[in-house]
Amino acid sequence: MKIAGIIPARYASTRFPGKPLADIKGKSMIMRVYEQAAKVQKLDEVVVATDDQRIFKHVIENGGKAVMTSPDHPSGTSRCAEAIKLISRNDHFDSVINIQGDEPFIRPEQIGRVAQLLCRNEVQIASLYKKITTATDLFDPNIVKAIVSNQGKALYFSRQAVPFVRNVSMEKWLELTVFYKHIGIYGYRVDTLFQIIQLPESPLEKAELLEQLRWLYHGFDIYMEETHFESFSIDTPEDLSKFMNNL
Repeated sequence: MKIAGIIPARYASTRFPGKPLADIKGKSMIMRVYEQAAKVQKLDEVVVATDDQRIFKHVIENGGKAVMTSPDHPSGTSRCAEAIKLISRNDHFDSVINIQGDEPFIRPEQIGRVAQLLCRNEVQIASLYKKITTATDLFDPNIVKAIVSNQGKALYFSRQAVPFVRNVSMEKWLELTVFYKHIGIYGYRVDTLFQIIQLPESPLEKAELLEQLRWLYHGFDIYMEETHFESFSIDTPEDLSKFMNNL
């Protein structure tokens, strides 16, 4: 099983233009992600997939690998698909892990857990989830919740707090029920990746604005693994300021 780690990186973020090149204590965000991914022994290649020459040049000059992709991709998933085509011209890969470029301190162990899932024959798509421990996270619509079966497959993802705990006041939900957040790292078999980028949008995806609901809607299984490591994404300059204050 040969696995490539792809880090999609756009420059033109609406809420944080130039985010991949943001400085975090002397090192860019994108290089921090790259270096964490490069520590994962199960990855045979790590590549940044970008649409911007500034990011491409920065990664190459700092010793990383990068490929230029189209500026017209609707998602990191489709950018990963183009990137794996480009790097497969000189090599063959069985699976791809889509590593978020805005999580500068992602743990190599998390990436490794996804890689381990992909080594199972039945797994075509893999991801992670983590137990929610605070009401703030539970009721934050920007934190996606995951419902997972006892077979380790995703049943649903939502921006709402799910499951709904009937006849119990919301402030007591965490005391009575276990809730999980989705950690947004994905692994795909290469042939599955090429299939899912061709799928039409689903009503669930349009309602929640969650791409993974398209895959569930069209019958693809997403196998989930629990992680105990927290994951912090940086979406705005304010997020970065808060993050820097906690370093």
